[in-house]
Amino acid sequence: MDVGVWAAVLWGGVTSASLFLGQALATPLDQRRRLTGLVMGFGAGTLLSAIAYQLIPRDSLGRGWLVALWFVIGALTYYVGDRLVDGRGGLDRQRIGGGQGGGSGAAMFIGALLDGLPEAFILGIGIAAGGAVSVAFVVAVFVSNIPQGVAGTSSLRAAGHSSRQIFGMWAWLTVACAIAAGAGFLMAGELGNGVVYAEAFAAGAVLVMLSDSMMPEAFQHGGRAVGLVTVFGYLVAAMLTVVS
Repeated sequence: MDVGVWAAVLWGGVTSASLFLGQALATPLDQRRRLTGLVMGFGAGTLLSAIAYQLIPRDSLGRGWLVALWFVIGALTYYVGDRLVDGRGGLDRQRIGGGQGGGSGAAMFIGALLDGLPEAFILGIGIAAGGAVSVAFVVAVFVSNIPQGVAGTSSLRAAGHSSRQIFGMWAWLTVACAIAAGAGFLMAGELGNGVVYAEAFAAGAVLVMLSDSMMPEAFQHGGRAVGLVTVFGYLVAAMLTVVS
């Protein structure tokens, strides 16, 4: 099997492994929700930059309405999937502080998969298409997963799950994202010029996730400073894109 596939699997796992860091920080940050909100805002900024420079770069706009169509399809797919997951108990998965404690662990896990798989899949496609790892995209996904790990851990604890069970969930999620990244690498050759549309689809999904849950949660706990931190996160990821 191509070495590149294993590279994609490795990096897919690495970006999701920051969920474990989030779990480790959940207790120390439990009473420091403002800091968690600021970190979440920084992660949102890095993902916004990834959308602008990695998933829908300027040169892809020449594809016109097809890129726009797949962007909207991705947004609608995530929106519908998110509503279904929320209705079955996954609403609190990104709430700092654990939400109300009435969520379903299974639904929150499925919701976390919904949040993470598109990013991992596109990471694999990007490695296949570019021949190298995008440092900016890896940093964007890794950083954004830390506050999601904090929030998800708090919510799962509030729902009655033990630290061991939560660790197991994050482990399965990391494996799933590693596999998704490998699948993205393998499918890149089959997609050909369709890679642009797959990236647009993922961009729409990620943007809805950011605007629907991550950014509102960051602002609620981090306050007005979140806007500045989000800009800083955007600039860091943008500079990494230029450098790499």
